[in-house]
Amino acid sequence: MSTNEDAALQPVASAPPAAAPADPGERDRLAPGDATVIGLLLVSAFVVILNETIMGVALPRLMADLGITAATGQWLTTGFMLTMAVVIPATGFIMQRFQLRQVFVAAMGLFSLGTAIAAVAPGFGVLLVGRIVQASGTAVMMPLLMTTALTLVPAASRGRTMGLISVVISVAPAIGPTISGIILNSLSWRWMFIIVLPIALLALGAGAWKVRNVTTPRPARLDVLSLALSAVGFGGLIYGLSSIGESASGHAPVAPWIPVLVGVAALATFVVRQLRLTRTSTPLMDLRVFANRSFTVSTVVLVTSFMGLFGTLIVLPIFLQTVLQLGSLETGLLLLPGGATMGILSPVVGRLFDRYGPRPLVTPGAVLVSGALWLLTTLHPGTPAGMVVVVHTLLSIGLAFMFTPLFTSALGSLRAELYAHGSATVGTVQQLAGAAGTALFVTVLSTRSADSLAAGTDQLHAVANGVQGAFVWGGVISLVALGLSLLVRRPPVVPGPRTPVH
Repeated sequence: MSTNEDAALQPVASAPPAAAPADPGERDRLAPGDATVIGLLLVSAFVVILNETIMGVALPRLMADLGITAATGQWLTTGFMLTMAVVIPATGFIMQRFQLRQVFVAAMGLFSLGTAIAAVAPGFGVLLVGRIVQASGTAVMMPLLMTTALTLVPAASRGRTMGLISVVISVAPAIGPTISGIILNSLSWRWMFIIVLPIALLALGAGAWKVRNVTTPRPARLDVLSLALSAVGFGGLIYGLSSIGESASGHAPVAPWIPVLVGVAALATFVVRQLRLTRTSTPLMDLRVFANRSFTVSTVVLVTSFMGLFGTLIVLPIFLQTVLQLGSLETGLLLLPGGATMGILSPVVGRLFDRYGPRPLVTPGAVLVSGALWLLTTLHPGTPAGMVVVVHTLLSIGLAFMFTPLFTSALGSLRAELYAHGSATVGTVQQLAGAAGTALFVTVLSTRSADSLAAGTDQLHAVANGVQGAFVWGGVISLVALGLSLLVRRPPVVPGPRTPVH
């Protein structure tokens, strides 16, 4: 693929291009109407992504109120992730085929409906249905936000916008447990949905009024076989990886290797079919994005980073609550400084990216992430809670320096007609990385804790040993990310005219 082909960033639109601005600096500024669209999408995406991790702290309360086991309750998170994994691969087709306003209203409408169902759920079954409907809307929002930002934001200032998007992608899941703990400290679990519902409805109404159609849909055919293969492939992998931790504890209903094997086989068939459809028709997920070196390298580093983030989000609360004997509210509050720091830094890092490019940010960030994960391997029953806060904040700083440059380098390097497919691909691998990181950390924690207990170690030290083992693997993965960070480059950019707003 030629450099010019990689770098061309003209958005796809059937309308004639806008006249060149009289002031060359206008290319670097976002139009006020476009800023409103992106702002609404950012707020909406933050609300929906927040719900991905909000149920973890609530599990003990749900087990008591609904009379369910931990294995059953985990489906409220696993089902959410499975739905995301099934829907996200189809978002490239959805955004190619339909208008922006249509997609936004459908996504926020589904999320609001799911939230309402969950708020009034009389039992576990209806609550699970609500979570699945929520996830159906959530899956569309992030690719929609990324694609719209790439279409509207001039290349020279994409970093600061991607910094705000990084807040949504990384900070929202990170502070989900904190918000959940605060709500559960004085209210029932239903309030996690009751509080969110009016915000979601307000965003839906504002978006239906203000969001404008900024691209022109193109004819696209939905390949049903590809959709089925992606559902089995990505769904099987997510389910298998998510159940590895349960299997290590002896509670998985199905041996994890079965859905993983089925998922890998279906995914391999899916890839072959997409490559064939690329030559003859419209693929569900256009894998030509991986022909772009900048996209591939940045995406691989993102995968390793998300494995560390989601693994840490699972293991640190276990350590704080089981080993240090802290409550859910205290645990949530201790993790808040890290999430807040990431949120504050992400827009700053975006501005630095626009000025200096990715490598001066990504490599130091990878060093901080690796150092923090190796420091977490020293956790033990006598560790002060303050040290956990400091190290978690250090980890969050490192991730903030990585996420924004990596997202911008990956997606900004694609041709305009591949924006939607690139966003869908990044969203899909993010879900797979989260499931893989969670599976790895929980499996190591469970098996090492069980071995320590069998050797006569007491419960607190056994769990601490498991936590240490999990973070050792996290440290090893971080070294891979550190090495790959040296290969990240700023993608070449050929400025093009802005898309006119319809």
